Amino acid sequence: MRKIVRLMKNWQFIGPEGNTTAVDLPHTWNAIDGQDGGNDYWRGTCVYRTRFAAPAFEEVSQQVWLQFEGVNASAKVVLNDTEVCVHDGGYSTFRANITTLLREENILTVEVDNGVNDHVYPQKADFTFYGGIYRDVSLLVVHKDHIALGHYGDTGVKVTPTLCKDHTADIRVETRLEGEGTVRVTLNDAEGNTVAAAEGKDVTMTLAHPHLWDGVKDPYLYTCVVELEQGGEVVDTVSTRVGVRSFRVDPKKGFFLNGRSYPLHGVSRHQDRKGLGNAISREMHDEDMTLIRELGANTIRLAHYQHDQYFYDLCDEYGMVVWAEIPYISEHLPNGRQNTIDQMEELIYQNYNHPCIVCWGVSNEITISTKDKADMLDNHHMLNDLCHKMDPTRLTTLA
Repeated sequence: MRKIVRLMKNWQFIGPEGNTTAVDLPHTWNAIDGQDGGNDYWRGTCVYRTRFAAPAFEEVSQQVWLQFEGVNASAKVVLNDTEVCVHDGGYSTFRANITTLLREENILTVEVDNGVNDHVYPQKADFTFYGGIYRDVSLLVVHKDHIALGHYGDTGVKVTPTLCKDHTADIRVETRLEGEGTVRVTLNDAEGNTVAAAEGKDVTMTLAHPHLWDGVKDPYLYTCVVELEQGGEVVDTVSTRVGVRSFRVDPKKGFFLNGRSYPLHGVSRHQDRKGLGNAISREMHDEDMTLIRELGANTIRLAHYQHDQYFYDLCDEYGMVVWAEIPYISEHLPNGRQNTIDQMEELIYQNYNHPCIVCWGVSNEITISTKDKADMLDNHHMLNDLCHKMDPTRLTTLA
């Protein structure tokens, strides 16, 4: 079964002046100079380094993966003098299989760059592009045959609930494997009772009387448990929550949830705090949600990038209707097309299962500084088509 070892303590940070200081994660080097709303905060490359002992694992039957949940904006990861991966995009999860590179004692180095360039978004906006490793870093110990870890940073499990005309619900569960085994799928209600089960990598189960995810009034969640078995033994498990709902938008009457009019009143939210930048704790995510709920909001635009998975989970739990988006913002970069594709693919793959999300945001105020309008429009058409190909169940939008 999976084991998670977090690497949050005892890092060395080599900052803009070349000085080395001891830090714990989450961390950003722009917590102070990036908080006043100006554009004079330092942008460039800094280095994080830590030492860690190899976790206990069976070399023949297990693997060890390295997982980053947010490094802004570009990261080059080196383990024991060997480059492991490079990732462009500061708001999404990425992983690498490091099994063959591990020693008893290991040196992990991460070069982090939030500097100005012509191909990684965002480059121009009215919020700070805090540089740093500002979300969790973990080691994942898994069986060599496992539910996929190497697919766009997602969970390896894709769940598509469909509310049918006869008021039943079809729950399609697609599982991606790295290795072999038998996939068993169980759907449990909020009390932990099994309400449906199936076997296979692509299965559809039917709920005769689904309890709907009904916004702030009743954000009911099922739990889908996917197990990988070999010889009757469970070697890997992934759980994801599921909400059954329908929605539509009428151009004259507004938003409808589960067939009834559901006027949206809400806020736009960024992931930062005074004195901390974007290196915030779960307690601060909780506090943000508490404040939003106190306002009486029922919808949140999670601006202008992919947020922490923990906050999407909170939105599921409290029934918030969510607009999720990528940081394709303010200025179209002719050399940034592939980065918009990469960030959109990661956003959708990593967040597909969240019932709170009803639309994918393609861009924000992109005409502010854009010179090549034709290329910009072509990129928008391409992204819109990509979204609907990846996810026919949701809307697309822009601001």
